[in-house]
Order: sequence, then structure tokens, then C-alpha cells
Amino acid sequence: MKSLLIHGLRGLVAIALAASSLGAAAQWKWRDAQGRVQYSDLPPPASVPAKDVLQSPISQPAPRVVDTPAAASASAPAKAASSVDPALEAKRKQAEQQEQAKQKALEAQQAQTKAQNCERAQAYMRTLESGVRIARTQANGEREYLDDAARARETEQTRQAMQSNCR
Repeated sequence: MKSLLIHGLRGLVAIALAASSLGAAAQWKWRDAQGRVQYSDLPPPASVPAKDVLQSPISQPAPRVVDTPAAASASAPAKAASSVDPALEAKRKQAEQQEQAKQKALEAQQAQTKAQNCERAQAYMRTLESGVRIARTQANGEREYLDDAARARETEQTRQAMQSNCR
């Protein structure tokens, strides 16, 4: 009998905890103008389009915060309190710097690839313009020599590659 009472109390406690955690799950989630996902217990500003609101609390309608001078002054203490945490701000800046470094590395890699493609296209153009017979090996292993029409097509394709890869 005692164990049945304990199990019953545990069940009630579990239900109470689950019910109390429902309020914590009621969060707003939206994508800001820079494309970053924002989370808040307040609705997004009125400037955020409805299509960018990713999640809203189910039990609440979607009230919008209007950015007026009075609303801005009322929300200023909340903004100041959220930006006070130096560890969080440092972590955010570090993440931003890492993202910028990744972007610069990607741009450098793309520039290097374009430079290599440009160099290859220029070398192939010199070969095409030299008049040397050019042969390709087909899938069955036979050689195919470029005739004048094929050489003209290759020359045009190489010019296009040079225009897109060379500055």
C-alpha cells in the first residue's frame, strides 16, 4: 500500500513538472534582417515579416512589438541588461571573427581556383592558336583529331573560360 502511494505521488510530481515546463517552451523564434535566428520570450519587432517568424507560442496570438520612442525607452533597460554579460559578448565576437575568417579563406580559395583556371585556359588557347594538331582519346581508346570546326568550338569555349576566370 505504501509503495502504491509513493508511485502515485511520483506520477503527480512528474505531471506537475511537465505542466510547469510548458511555459518555458513558449518561445518566439524568428530570422532577423541579417539572416540570423533570434530567440526571445517577447514577440519580434514589427519590422520582421510574418514569413520570417519561425516559431511562436501556441497559446498566444502574435502581438507585435512596435518600435516607438516610448517602447524603445522601455526596452532599453532590457537591452542593456542583455548586453552586460562580457563572457557572452566575447563569445559572440569570437564566433563572428571565426565566421569572417572562414569567409575570407573561402574567398581566397575561390580566387586561387579562378587563377588556376585562367592559367589553364590561357595555355590551352596558346595551343589552339599554334596550329598544332590536337588529338583526344575517346572512351573506346581511339584517337580523334580536332578538325577546323571542332577547333573553332574549342577556341570559343576557351575564350569564354578566360573571360569568366581571368581579370
